[in-house]
Amino acid sequence: MAKCVMVLYPDPVNGYPPKYARDRIPTIQSYPDGSTVPSPSGIDFTPGELLGCVSGALGLRKFFADGGHELVVTSDKDGPDSEFERELVDADVVISQPFWPAYLTKERIDKAPNLKLALTAGIGSDHVDLEVAQQRGITVAEVTYSNSISVAEHTVMQILTLVRNFVPSHRWATDGGWNIADCVERAYDVEGMDVGLIAAGRIGRAVLRRLAPFDVNLHYTDTRRLSPEAERELNVTFHPDVESLVRSVDIVSIHSPLYDATRRMFDERLLGTMRRGSYIVNTARGEETVPEAIAAALRSGQLAGYAGDVWYPQPPPADHPWRTMPNNAMTPHVSGTTLSAQARYAAGTREILESWLAGTPTLERSFKQADRVSMAVSHGRLYRRRHLAAVLGKRPSPIWSRTGRRRCCSARGSCPPGCQQRPVGRDHRWRHSRHEDGLVCACRRPGLKCCLLSLRSAFGEPCDVRRYRDRHRRRGRAVPAGTQLRNL
Repeated sequence: MAKCVMVLYPDPVNGYPPKYARDRIPTIQSYPDGSTVPSPSGIDFTPGELLGCVSGALGLRKFFADGGHELVVTSDKDGPDSEFERELVDADVVISQPFWPAYLTKERIDKAPNLKLALTAGIGSDHVDLEVAQQRGITVAEVTYSNSISVAEHTVMQILTLVRNFVPSHRWATDGGWNIADCVERAYDVEGMDVGLIAAGRIGRAVLRRLAPFDVNLHYTDTRRLSPEAERELNVTFHPDVESLVRSVDIVSIHSPLYDATRRMFDERLLGTMRRGSYIVNTARGEETVPEAIAAALRSGQLAGYAGDVWYPQPPPADHPWRTMPNNAMTPHVSGTTLSAQARYAAGTREILESWLAGTPTLERSFKQADRVSMAVSHGRLYRRRHLAAVLGKRPSPIWSRTGRRRCCSARGSCPPGCQQRPVGRDHRWRHSRHEDGLVCACRRPGLKCCLLSLRSAFGEPCDVRRYRDRHRRRGRAVPAGTQLRNL
């Protein structure tokens, strides 16, 4: 029997809703990259219900009860006397959401000797100390892509809210006024503006596609440049670094993961290099900005507006400077927890739990995203946070990413379509071959999943596919079909 502590946001102030504004939500079969939505063995909720709060419990109460497992659901997560702190000491699994994160610091992890799985219902696991989790062999998992489009839509909404000065206009209407001049003195058209994105991952690319019909000039920067074909399709201009981008645009939208290079990057110095009257929208992480610097830039007029959906800490204190700064369109962290998104990440959470509790871990990673291997090779830590949020410990812990059907095989599990496995030697190491790109990938370490998609871990390198391909391309040759790739 396993014990799970689930940390979710509180119920609505008026109680759990007896009915909803809509009778149903649209059903989608796949994500924009072609990978399928979560498909657990079953669900015990109706899609469109409020699942992310304590009463909703991600629709998992019956699942845990039927399996004979203990489930504790709470919203009390902060402080040494919190219910989360008390229940953590003997927990095997911790589940929380980015919108109401259960911060798993080194101190807390040290108090939880049984902890084996830290699962994020949604995307983003920076509330977990990944280095400590790695040392402890704790698997850190998230439900990839489940709410990416939800965040992208929220981003576009906040851009328009700022530029069109919607918040003051709405306030005049609801307060009984009709002060048109007060409403439009800060209202502009977004058409023709320069809009720049920091990071063009799943969410960033979705934002670019949604902004294109507004006839804006699109810019982006990222640690890995998009392909020339993608840049032409999106009609987007690449900038080599953040400094170059922010000097060239009217609106900055932040989508980068939180790591050392992005923490507090929007400080007084960087804000001072932006065009006067610029806007910033931040749906990534609150720690990527300096709150006091943002508030000061709004008061001075260097920034015309700031809209953020992310804070630090979460929830923020009552005196947080963003609550009272001028020309803001702040929201609680709600962009990725629409009722539509909740249905997907609740189903994905259950699917991960089903596999984990059954002891059949898989690496779920669409081969259509295999071009991201290069980021795994050159930026292993960033890749782990941004795309898989997985941690490998002293013993190989499973790597999870909930993007569709099983994509890769475990040591003695089943392979995806087109992949063969066979024993290599008496130690039962397994060879995985015939992937979609025609390469044969021979993994020589017991326990590692398909090395074509593995990332740098605590105990060695994955097969360096990118380095091998680049070597052949520089010599004007294609990678020979059927070539076996080992550590180079």
